[in-house]
Amino acid sequence: MTRRAPWLAALALCAACKQQADPPPPPAPAPALPATEVKRAQDACKAYVDKVCGCAGTMPALEQPCRLARALPDAIQVSLEVGASAETAERDVRQVQAGVRKIAKQCIEELARLPATGCT
Repeated sequence: MTRRAPWLAALALCAACKQQADPPPPPAPAPALPATEVKRAQDACKAYVDKVCGCAGTMPALEQPCRLARALPDAIQVSLEVGASAETAERDVRQVQAGVRKIAKQCIEELARLPATGCT
C-alpha cells in the first residue's frame, strides 16, 4: 500500500491541476431571411393563389385547392412575425425560416402543376 500512496497523490494533484476547457461559444444567431427571399416567397404564393382561384371559377375541381391556397400567404406572414420576435428562441427562428422556404417551394411546385389540370 505504501508504494501506491505516492502515485495516488500524484494522480490527485494532476487531476486538480488540469485546466478546465473553456465553454463552447454560443451558436451564432440565425441571420434574418434576405428581403429578396421573403419577397420571392410572397410573390410565388400570391401568383399561385391568383392562378388557382382564377381557374376555380370555371373548374369546380380547383375550388378546394383554391380555399387551401388562400392560407399560404398568411402562413408566410405569421412565420415571419414569429421569427422576428425577440422572444423566439434561436432554434425556433431557424425552424421558422425553414418553414417559410418550404411554403414557398410548395407554392412554386403547385403553380407548375396547374397546367396539367387544364388551368392555363
